[in-house]
Amino acid sequence: MPATTDSSPHRPEDLLALADRCEAARKPDRGLDADIYEALGFNVRRKPSHLVGRRTPPGGIYQEGSLWKTLGSASANIDVAVGLLRQKAPDWRWSLQSLAGEDSATFQALVAECQASGTIGALAICAALLRALARARSATPATTDRDAG
Repeated sequence: MPATTDSSPHRPEDLLALADRCEAARKPDRGLDADIYEALGFNVRRKPSHLVGRRTPPGGIYQEGSLWKTLGSASANIDVAVGLLRQKAPDWRWSLQSLAGEDSATFQALVAECQASGTIGALAICAALLRALARARSATPATTDRDAG
């Protein structure tokens, strides 16, 4: 298997499959939140199903530096999705547009010229971000290929 230059183990095809899941989702999903954070390179600890209590954060926790923080609801909250985008790709241009149709409202997101849509704005942003990351990773040659020449 070729070496990757990114700290995240996700290959472009994994990121694209997760983007498809984001676009297909019809409601927020804490498991999907954890998958998004993992795809972005965060160390995630999911909430065990047998631990139910007020002190246990819903969805789990993620590691940022030496701190553990409550897993944000990237699939539901536009502010969380935009925060992840700004943290992981601060120089990338992005936009979000709401389109009202006959059946339901749809959101269209554009991140670094990669487009995605979804029934929830936050999921559209996450899907477009994942597509842009997949494109960036597939355009970057592996370290071993660069060093061999």
